[in-house]
Amino acid sequence: MELPDPYLPGAVSLLDQLDKKLVVFANLVLHETLERIHVDKYYGDISRGIFLIRGENVVLAGEIDETQKNPLIKVSIEEILRLQAEKLEEKNRFNHTKQQFLRGSGKVQPLKKNDEMMDEY
Repeated sequence: MELPDPYLPGAVSLLDQLDKKLVVFANLVLHETLERIHVDKYYGDISRGIFLIRGENVVLAGEIDETQKNPLIKVSIEEILRLQAEKLEEKNRFNHTKQQFLRGSGKVQPLKKNDEMMDEY
């Protein structure tokens, strides 16, 4: 078996696994986890503690370019939750007005998820 040039660590084991189906899951345990809520140009962090994530739910891990300036403004938890509630209320008002307009013009409304249907009526 020949190694590719330039040599990459782990290349031998990768060459052995070509054309084979592999299912690899690794559970993640995250310590001092934060939930970040974004609303427009603001964000707030809520401490969530320890999280256990099942391996089949992990899709992608990427890098963050820390040289980029963060355009978001950090606000308190209370403020971000208030902004989030206002944004949700605005969205609900828009959707309600849209639904009324569609009903008035005789247009067929798109189907909704069950939980949203219960909230509307």
